[in-house]
Amino acid sequence: MLALVTGRGGLPARVAAAQAAPPLVCVLEGFAPDGLAADITFRLEHLGSFLQHLKDRQVTEVCFCGAIERPPFDPTALDAATMPLVPVMMQAMGAGDDGALRAVMTLFEAQGFVIRAAHELAPELLAPEGVLTAAQPDAQMQADVARADQVLAALAPLDVGQGCVVGAGQVWGIETLGGTDHMLATLPAAVKDARALLVKQPKSGQDLRADMPTIGPRTVEAVAAVGLAGLVVRAGQVILLAPEETLERADEAGLVLWSRAPV
Repeated sequence: MLALVTGRGGLPARVAAAQAAPPLVCVLEGFAPDGLAADITFRLEHLGSFLQHLKDRQVTEVCFCGAIERPPFDPTALDAATMPLVPVMMQAMGAGDDGALRAVMTLFEAQGFVIRAAHELAPELLAPEGVLTAAQPDAQMQADVARADQVLAALAPLDVGQGCVVGAGQVWGIETLGGTDHMLATLPAAVKDARALLVKQPKSGQDLRADMPTIGPRTVEAVAAVGLAGLVVRAGQVILLAPEETLERADEAGLVLWSRAPV
């Protein structure tokens, strides 16, 4: 049996809909997905009990999907089954995003679960290659994307984030633990005059079984709202939610949506 350990957003519902048999929907408290009812709601402090419950329900495969910021953690709420897991949990909470997810996946694998990637369970979610909008990248945009590649390659060993904003040869923002939304919300106003791009892609060496970069209509709205000129991703390495709606909104806003060849 497959269990989806879900976060916010529309990805969990898309993955669930792609399965022949309904998966068990497991929601971390405070991070309910869109359009999908929880079969189980659990707390991080009760992770050990949750893992045992999955075994009791005959779960053999687990997929992590949806957006989860670092949840609050109350040591006084730990249950007995979770106490032995605390060292690994503390290691995960002190690591970068990819390091944290690797630690959590290792914990699940140690309990005998097979980790399945969202794009493995629903491969149609992956962004196809090409410029997907009517607007095309110009020479300056192509130079800016090359600059973004340099920035993201330099940041990858630090396990900081999956994106940056570059325009007119300048780096305007770098994604950190606050995520893409925080980065966009804190850009300087002058970015609107730079025809800047949001470049989002997996970190070099990132384990893509969890936290594969995801874009959709909300991403396009956020990019347009702060005055950027477009969005650049890697084909086959980024999940594209609601593709028709996403592209329609991008065209309406005059944005470039460029899905480059994978590396």
